[in-house]
Amino acid sequence: MGQTLPRFVLAGTNSGCGKTTVSCAILQALVNRGKRVGAFKCGPDYIDPMFHSRIIGAKSANLDRFFFSENTTRYLLLKNGADRDICMIEGVMGFYDGMGLTTTQGSTYELAQTTESPVVLVIQARGASLSLLAVLQGFLDFCSDHRICGVILNQCTPSTYQVLAQAITSRFGGRVRPLGYLPKLPECALESRHLGLITAGEVRNLREKMNLLAEQAEQSIDLDGLMALARTAPAVSCEDLPLPVQSEEVRIAVARDEAFCFYYEDSLDALVRLGACLVPFSPLSDPHLPENIHGLYLGGGYPELYAQTLSDNFSMRRSIRRALEDRLPCIAECGGFMYLTQSIGDLPMVGALPGDCYDTGKLSRFGYVTLRANQDNLLCQAGEEIRGHEFHHWDCTLPGHSFTASKSNGKTWPCAVCNDHLYAGYPHFHFYANLSFARAFYQACIKEKNRHD
Repeated sequence: MGQTLPRFVLAGTNSGCGKTTVSCAILQALVNRGKRVGAFKCGPDYIDPMFHSRIIGAKSANLDRFFFSENTTRYLLLKNGADRDICMIEGVMGFYDGMGLTTTQGSTYELAQTTESPVVLVIQARGASLSLLAVLQGFLDFCSDHRICGVILNQCTPSTYQVLAQAITSRFGGRVRPLGYLPKLPECALESRHLGLITAGEVRNLREKMNLLAEQAEQSIDLDGLMALARTAPAVSCEDLPLPVQSEEVRIAVARDEAFCFYYEDSLDALVRLGACLVPFSPLSDPHLPENIHGLYLGGGYPELYAQTLSDNFSMRRSIRRALEDRLPCIAECGGFMYLTQSIGDLPMVGALPGDCYDTGKLSRFGYVTLRANQDNLLCQAGEEIRGHEFHHWDCTLPGHSFTASKSNGKTWPCAVCNDHLYAGYPHFHFYANLSFARAFYQACIKEKNRHD
């Protein structure tokens, strides 16, 4: 399939340059104009898509060139953007920054190439003037096929922008055009914690902040210019993916609350396409699992921040422990895995798995990994692989050994506790990185349904 899809990549010179703030300003301004907006995030990020979704009122998708082939990347772009007036792809880290210190693999630059999207570069303008042009010059000259067409200056004053915009136009002779700026807006600042920004649901007065950003964007960002640039993107083509819709429905309980909120929406949608009915529930506040379920999905999040409430909900802990003892098919990633262990800190958890979770005080086993199964399990056969990532400060005394995780630098370690009805481990994965994992989970849920019919 293939079709025209107006789009652009919003990239940055580095982490912390203000990509997310500028993204939110642009998205909210376009929505306020009545545009049907699509939003995407480059890389394995859960939090930025939450902000996107709150703004555009639709799911935000991840596009990741480590997880996905070129065809799958374009497929997911079309799948999520086909009915949109304009799509924005927010980059990750610096534009050229990839998996390693000296590679562009997995970078925003690589994604721009795969999706053939024009790029708008965000540059942090605080504390610099003419040097900003030197930075822009370096990004334009570093790779000849960069696709950088525009630039937005963040935390820039109106008077400074007027002078620098003229200088950019003069110096680069049309190679790149200034598309506006955002001034410093302390009242719109988004707080951070150890895994990045706090989640959208935790931001006080989020709607007010987004509308303030949108009002500023209308004044100082060339939204018409962005729309025109997006329309220069060529048509996107891809082959369909082998994920046929199934006829038999299964009910999968999905933990969705403040403690468990890290999910790839396309991963969940893969289960829906196969025939799953996703049933949301809250381990924080519900007394027990939903009735008549055939599978359980415990995503990542911040269970350590809500450990007391999770521990106090004894009836839910007992409900989940008994369901797993009865061999209910279950996926538990990172925070979900922690919840199934004996304890988080000093507080008792579900107790379905051995081991206790503790705070390491630093990032543990951070980054992209390839997961290779050491034994047959719920999701795959021994030797099969899926790409994923780890990103956590807490660890477990018994993190498992059913898979081997490997990094591109050759480092390996055992991970995950698995059997024929369970995957539980720190690594996250995306079903579109290997759709056979989704099919295996769905088939296990069908068997569970038939076992009780």
